[in-house]
Amino acid sequence: MLLKPDALPRYERGGGARTTPLVTPAVGARSFITGYTSFSGGAEIPFHSHNCEESVVLMEGRAVLDIDGREYNLKPHEATYIPPGISHRFRNLSKTEPMKILWIYANASATRTITATGATHPVLAEHANPP
Repeated sequence: MLLKPDALPRYERGGGARTTPLVTPAVGARSFITGYTSFSGGAEIPFHSHNCEESVVLMEGRAVLDIDGREYNLKPHEATYIPPGISHRFRNLSKTEPMKILWIYANASATRTITATGATHPVLAEHANPP
């Protein structure tokens, strides 16, 4: 199956971030999901954790990964590994240029728990019913 991101729906995540799910159960995935999240200049997502392993690859732009009280500057095509249950977030370092990440969750039923509130939701359910 070939998935063309330009033909797929995008969903607002808030704070200048938009997500495009790619490989999901809707196309037959049973053990992982993938997608892109694009960040406008200066955008950041809130601290959160997941119920499974996650890998994120910076596709374009300049990003920071905040995790375990540390900041990691990312260059395009560098990859991260984030264990389940570890609070983290990504930020766009540029105030004017866009940033884009590719995310991969090791569970087709991945959840996102917002650190500040403790609210947990299925990652893909957020895209089916965006806020």
